[in-house]
Amino acid sequence: MVDIHNESFIKNQIDNIGFYNIEIDPTLNLFEEISNLKKEKNAIILAHYYQDAEIQEIADYLGDSLGLSQKAANTNADIILFAGVHFMAETAKILNPTKKVLIPDLKAGCSLSDSTPTAEFKKFINNYPNHIVISYINCSAEIKALSDIICTSSNAIKIVESLPKTQPIIFAPDKNLGNYINKVTGRNMILWNGSCMVHEIFNLEKLIKLKIRHPKAQLISHPECEEEILAISDYIGSTTELLRYTQHNPSKEFIIATEAGILHQMQKLNPNKTFIPGPNNTICACNECPFMKLNTLEKIYITLKYELPEINLDNELINKAIIPIKRMLELS
Repeated sequence: MVDIHNESFIKNQIDNIGFYNIEIDPTLNLFEEISNLKKEKNAIILAHYYQDAEIQEIADYLGDSLGLSQKAANTNADIILFAGVHFMAETAKILNPTKKVLIPDLKAGCSLSDSTPTAEFKKFINNYPNHIVISYINCSAEIKALSDIICTSSNAIKIVESLPKTQPIIFAPDKNLGNYINKVTGRNMILWNGSCMVHEIFNLEKLIKLKIRHPKAQLISHPECEEEILAISDYIGSTTELLRYTQHNPSKEFIIATEAGILHQMQKLNPNKTFIPGPNNTICACNECPFMKLNTLEKIYITLKYELPEINLDNELINKAIIPIKRMLELS
């Protein structure tokens, strides 16, 4: 076992590979150690609903992309540790350029964000002059800097409808969310061809069979799912909206078509209800984001202890990317 107090070794590992592959003392009470480090360093842990249950429990704030952005914008902490994926930590840094923003694993990326290379997207939007670019928050800082407004699944429809119907729009990067917004609003936005690997592998045939076996269950889905899944859903909403729906809907059984991490909060808030993860095209019984699951309590502990890996962005990029994010927050 490597001595975790060997600071030079740990920092070298983090700098070289984004994180380290070592074990720490299994007798450590990580909840206690992390709590002590948060107080000592005036740090806050922001975590997405798709994180493992133990990370959700240690977080100071738990939410979806909109709520996390709002919390990051208003925190008084000196250090923000973002238990999520890379674009989320970037957003926190854009909103708080003078604060230290940490992420437990630099390799915690996002398939949706990765589906939008900056150079290609720049060429794409240049083909559509006079279009306003609305980008889903699940994108890189560089894509945000090329956008006019950022949105989340919670506020996307509201933001689109805030613009005149005559205003042509490019929507990126999620084509499924874009298609859903077009259908709800009657718009004809130009869509970038991106998607989320987690939400695209729900299996329609298996979902239909599951609904037949559970006739009283409500199928609730995230709008990043494909259109055929949304067409048979009883409710469509953002992560927070799905969570809220399970609290207020009288049904006792729900089939969940989004990342399985949210089931922890659903079950916690509704102990007498049953939640079934939606089946997919793989041999796994449920959908989990492999990037979200790269974060662990051990990594959070080491990240807070050594304040690495840190998110650093060029000031010019921050100044460009903050404009569309501020427009989103104003509209939200």
